[in-house]
Amino acid sequence: MSGRFEIVQEPMEGLKLLRRKRFGDERGYLSRLFDAEDMSDLGWRGGVFQINETVTKRAGTVRGMHYQHPPFAEAKLVTCLAGRVEDVVVDIRAGSPTFLKHFSVELSDDNALSLLIPEGFAHGFQTRVDDVRMIYAHSAPYRPEAEGGLHPLDPALAIAWPIAIEALSDRDRSHAPLEFDFPGVVL
Repeated sequence: MSGRFEIVQEPMEGLKLLRRKRFGDERGYLSRLFDAEDMSDLGWRGGVFQINETVTKRAGTVRGMHYQHPPFAEAKLVTCLAGRVEDVVVDIRAGSPTFLKHFSVELSDDNALSLLIPEGFAHGFQTRVDDVRMIYAHSAPYRPEAEGGLHPLDPALAIAWPIAIEALSDRDRSHAPLEFDFPGVVL
């Protein structure tokens, strides 16, 4: 590895919280957002099929919890470029010892953290301030027919969103609560 990323924490198998190293001087800094060799060493499989940006205007907005079903399951590298979010992932891998457990962490432009999310996790976030910019690298192409989601307020997930929810899309609100027989995804 080039040393541009430091593993801060591995809270679940395959899930890695990374700190991007910043190289700078009085002018500012350079921070690599993605490096194919480093990501491969960290478990990223394949290439980058998409890089997406989200801009969220209002604090308290929740986006998620999204995933894609196999064979279009995807890994994501998630970074906050401006503002602060509470980033949340839920393990939905069938048979995983952390099945339906979640992990959350604050990502911000100040802390230089990124979350490397493997296939088999649902992902979402809540903006903690106004005017947030996020960037995602995806390991697989988006396929609408493979789209899945969990309700971000599902009591079975017990996600403690840090501030009052001010906005939630109709799409995210429409996900049904989990049932006791939710099988998860088989990768």
